[in-house]
Amino acid sequence: MTKYIIGVIALLVIIGGVWYWMQHSSSVAPDMGSTDQGTTMAATSTYATSTFSVVYPSDFTVDPNYQYTEVANKPIPGVSFIIPGSMATGTNLASDSYVSIESLPRAKICTGDIYLPENVKSKAVNDNGVDYSLATSSGVAAGNLYEEDVYAISGSKPCTAVRYYIHSSDINNYPPGSVTPFDESALLSAFDSIRHSLTLTPAQ
Repeated sequence: MTKYIIGVIALLVIIGGVWYWMQHSSSVAPDMGSTDQGTTMAATSTYATSTFSVVYPSDFTVDPNYQYTEVANKPIPGVSFIIPGSMATGTNLASDSYVSIESLPRAKICTGDIYLPENVKSKAVNDNGVDYSLATSSGVAAGNLYEEDVYAISGSKPCTAVRYYIHSSDINNYPPGSVTPFDESALLSAFDSIRHSLTLTPAQ
């Protein structure tokens, strides 16, 4: 009888131990099979000069010799980050679309309109805690659409601005079903992430 009781107690102890182990391990061990692949962070790189640093997606192409030349007699120097071809493939987005960081050291008032050739008006906006002077422009030529947003950082010296240059074509010019409209929200999200990462280096 005593052996029977001891055996039952031993069995209960084993069962209790197994139950405890299962509960404990399930609370601390990650389920690798249920990992959300959608949260994987994209690879990024950092570009820095003596006046600023910025983080950009590694698959963007950097052009450190970029100049904006659409403003008459006033080429605007900077650096551009051109979208990867994969963002445009199969869509009506042109692969020369980009984000650029530009500066006008001689500007007395840092506003977005001085970065565009047309007579546009800029407006004050605050985004992600930064005050900007935002100017926008759009144009159409031979079935091509051009949209530009210029975020000049208010009070920055030298006057520094972030330009979104989006070049696309009229989707109606393609045979039905041959291309899809580009994902504008995804493109703007990528451009915004670059702009939000911009850090100006204080003058020494």
